[in-house]
Amino acid sequence: MADGAFGMVFSWQLWRMALLWTGSILFSRLLLVFSSSTRTWPRVSGATSGSGSGRICVVTGATSGLGKAAAIQLARQHYHLILAGRNPDLLIQIAQEIKELRLNCLVEPIQLDLSSYISIKNFQLSLKQRLSDLGFHHSIQLLVNNAGILANSFRETPDGFDEMMATNYIGAFALTNLLMPLLKNSPVPSRVVNVTSFTHRCVFDLDVYEVLYARRKGQNYPLASTYEYSKLCLLLFSYELHRRLHLEPTCHVSVMAADPGVVKTNIMRELPLYISRFSLFVLRILCLLQPPEIGVNSIIDASLAPPESSGKYFFGGKCRTIESSSLSGDTKIAEKLWSASSAIFKEMESKANQTISS
Repeated sequence: MADGAFGMVFSWQLWRMALLWTGSILFSRLLLVFSSSTRTWPRVSGATSGSGSGRICVVTGATSGLGKAAAIQLARQHYHLILAGRNPDLLIQIAQEIKELRLNCLVEPIQLDLSSYISIKNFQLSLKQRLSDLGFHHSIQLLVNNAGILANSFRETPDGFDEMMATNYIGAFALTNLLMPLLKNSPVPSRVVNVTSFTHRCVFDLDVYEVLYARRKGQNYPLASTYEYSKLCLLLFSYELHRRLHLEPTCHVSVMAADPGVVKTNIMRELPLYISRFSLFVLRILCLLQPPEIGVNSIIDASLAPPESSGKYFFGGKCRTIESSSLSGDTKIAEKLWSASSAIFKEMESKANQTISS
């Protein structure tokens, strides 16, 4: 264990995080100041609709960090919350904490493991049942795909994929597709917010099939590269979903990407403790590290911005958007990723239906 931690100090993946990730966040910060494409959008309140029934928001990864902070802020904007996360005990605990704030909203915890399609499917079914039981309209108004991990080794999911890629991207793609009928059924404009990362800027080429089907076992697991790929895929998906939805004349679902920057969460929990502590120390010295309560601002901005800001990349708080990398705007790669992801989704759906029916 100690040898592995010591060896990590000299690994390219760690230095990639130290150098390229730092350079990427600094570049994004510079865009806020110097880019002519930077724009500030107004916020639109998430107040309850005229029918009297509140708007429903689903937040994944809601048991800590940015997910918990986003849930609290959205509750203050009069959203009723569906908290989604792996740990059912933590979900119940966070739900109780939010209820104790007396924000006049319903808080419902539902277990969800984005690395397992069966879990995603069960979440969809549970959500529909919960809406019916509570007497709500059969729709949701906001989906925040926030859940993400930074794994230090290859772990194969029940569906046969790398766990980090499955959790950070494939699962979000599947969940969004399963919940899209509920979003489209909303009587008011609805929205998908995908929480991506400045680390997508570290990718300069993308082999879609290599990334989605990678099986990198052994000690040389490319944790930094895999995380970057997963966040780039989520961003490409965001833009492609925006384009496809806007081809439907009557569709009122908007899609935003939100980059919270560098936030002090437990995402580095799988790294050796001295590495994560030193990283946080350096980031704090560079004035790049933010608490979740500040980092969440870009997510809330994306959630509350007007519908015409669909397809934008929110970063830096204060309702600002900047340009993402040129690769993330490549429509041909986005179409190829969509096609490959859809094939995976259909295959997982078919297997899940067989399992459920048996």
